[in-house]
Amino acid sequence: MLNAIEVILICLVAQAALTDLAMRKIPNVLILSGLMLALILHLLSGQPGASVSLWLAGGCAGFFLFLPLYLARGMAAGDVKLMAMTGAFVGPWQALQIAALSALVGGVMALLMLLFSGRWRESARNLRLICQPLLWRLLGVPLAPVPLPPSASVGGIPYGVAIALGTLGVVAWQHQ
Repeated sequence: MLNAIEVILICLVAQAALTDLAMRKIPNVLILSGLMLALILHLLSGQPGASVSLWLAGGCAGFFLFLPLYLARGMAAGDVKLMAMTGAFVGPWQALQIAALSALVGGVMALLMLLFSGRWRESARNLRLICQPLLWRLLGVPLAPVPLPPSASVGGIPYGVAIALGTLGVVAWQHQ
C-alpha cells in the first residue's frame, strides 16, 4: 500500500511529465509547492530533526545529480529542479535510484527520438564535436572547449517524462 508521501509524489511527477510534454516546461510553482508539501509531510511523519535532514539531503542529492547535465547544456533547469523535488520526497538513496532509472529511461527515449526523426548523422557530429576536445585534454593537449551553436541541437527530450517513469519504477519496486 502506498503511503501519502508516495501518492503525492506520483501525482506531482505525473503532472510535471504532462506539462513537459505539452509545453516543454516544468512550472516553478509545481516544483516549489512540491518542495513545501514534501517538507510538511516529512514533519508530520515523525521526528522533526530527522525528517528535515532527510528532506534536505534528498533535495540536494537530486539537485546535484543532474546539475552537471544542466551545466553541459544537456538538460533544462526544470528537469534539475524536478529531480531535486523528487529527492526531497524520497531521500538521498532513493533519489540516486530514481536518477539512475531516469537516465536509463531518458537514454531509451533519446534513441527512439533519434530513430524516428532520422537525425543520426547530426547527432554523431555533435557528439564528436563535444567529445574531441575533452579527449585531447585528457591526453594533455590544452584546448579550449568548442561550444555548439544553439541551432546544432537535434532535438530536446521531455525529460520530465523520464523522471516520472523512473519515480514510478522505484516506488513500484519497493512495494513488490
